[in-house]
Amino acid sequence: MRDTFVRTLVELAKEDKNIELITGDLGFGVLKPFWETVPDQFTNAGISEQNMTTVAAGMALEGKTVFTYSIGNFPTLRCLEQIRNDCAYHNANVKVVCIGGGFVYGSLGMSHQATEDLAILRALPDVVVMAPADLVEAEECTKALAAYPGTAYLRLGRGGEKRIHDHIENFQIGKAIKVRDGRRIAIFSTGAIFEEVNAAYQVLIGKGYDPAVYTFPTVKPIDKDVIEECAREFEVIVTCEEHNIIGGFGSAVAEIMAEMKEKKAYLLRIGLNDEYSIKVGNQNYLRQQYGMDSKSIVEKIEDTIHG
Repeated sequence: MRDTFVRTLVELAKEDKNIELITGDLGFGVLKPFWETVPDQFTNAGISEQNMTTVAAGMALEGKTVFTYSIGNFPTLRCLEQIRNDCAYHNANVKVVCIGGGFVYGSLGMSHQATEDLAILRALPDVVVMAPADLVEAEECTKALAAYPGTAYLRLGRGGEKRIHDHIENFQIGKAIKVRDGRRIAIFSTGAIFEEVNAAYQVLIGKGYDPAVYTFPTVKPIDKDVIEECAREFEVIVTCEEHNIIGGFGSAVAEIMAEMKEKKAYLLRIGLNDEYSIKVGNQNYLRQQYGMDSKSIVEKIEDTIHG
């Protein structure tokens, strides 16, 4: 996703000289196409994420569209006060970009595991929160946020994600995307965990189930219409996220369902069960250890259906 993001941003920046990219002293191999193509629109703020965010806010208030770039929790939790006070409060045109959401940097321990970011950024008023599932969604999210006049958060995987969509018609911030029709069960996911959802879907089909599948590239504003429609139609809604189940994507869906007067669906939330990861390993290993790999998704859905 990171390469797709950079490639898309380069094309946008060539056309719009107000687009700026600031890095916290990393990603130079990935960002090379940007600073080689539009060097005057690139800044290295150094290992200084809080200052990077304040600089971005100042540039935005002078008319720039600014993307800040770093890994994991560095552009988000480390500089939350600056995002809240300098960017969001002033509706500054700053797009915070995290590379490596969830367990991507799992081998570096919990300090590098971004598993509370969706919840925390979602709680800030007027901040758009996006987590694309594949390369096509990543490209569309980047384009949409470049045109969006306000503060936003873009959570990306690291690289190697597969394509889900050939293309997306009429992509919009705040709209879910139906991947497959189905019955009884609807599976919602946000971000790169979709690869596990897709693998789980194949197993479920083989077991005689026929789940509908939706991706939610936007966590905030959440697609209320799709959630309400599915809550009335399906028996079970399953949310999958590489994130704490408290306050994140599943909670956003739960908030909509809780205020519905009439609904049919039971809600099953799959994610990190409100704990810090005390284990160290690669992304696939940690997904398995914390029950959000495809095997675990299938088992939890079957337990819910037959429980």
